[in-house]
Amino acid sequence: MIGMPTVRLSFSPAPAHVRTARLVGVAMARRAGVAEELLEEIRLAIGEACSRAVALHRSIGLSELVDVAMTDDDRFTVRVTDHAANTPTRSRCDADPAAYLDGTAQGPAVTPDTLAEEVVVAQMGLALLAGLVDDLEVASVPGGVGTQVRMSWPLEHLKSDDKGQWSSNGTR
Repeated sequence: MIGMPTVRLSFSPAPAHVRTARLVGVAMARRAGVAEELLEEIRLAIGEACSRAVALHRSIGLSELVDVAMTDDDRFTVRVTDHAANTPTRSRCDADPAAYLDGTAQGPAVTPDTLAEEVVVAQMGLALLAGLVDDLEVASVPGGVGTQVRMSWPLEHLKSDDKGQWSSNGTR
């Protein structure tokens, strides 16, 4: 099966658009040949990563678009990029995702100002992603403002039987 080109989505930071990103992501993962049992994990992970980006944008009143890119080269890879400036609010959300699982996540002291719903969503999103996705990376946008959440999943290998070659989605 020939790899699909990169699919890119950009959407305004509104929670209603997260559903669209999830739907496109699962459809692309299925077409790329990701195992059926991973599709729910992908749906949840894309939803969490996009919700985190939306929450960061909303927490600072940023109307710039959230960017999502999906590719299926060796693995099905999803990159969700926010463009929130490096503020104390965002830095609370940028700890190593694994630190949320082992309780070592650190950041500025929690105050009533940092407990806005959007900030809580952003922080919890990383904790959920760390528990959901084996191949997860959160990094600052190179040469820009914001962070990029990169997640990837394996593609099923081509299956064959005695009648010929079959792709992972059952087509010849």
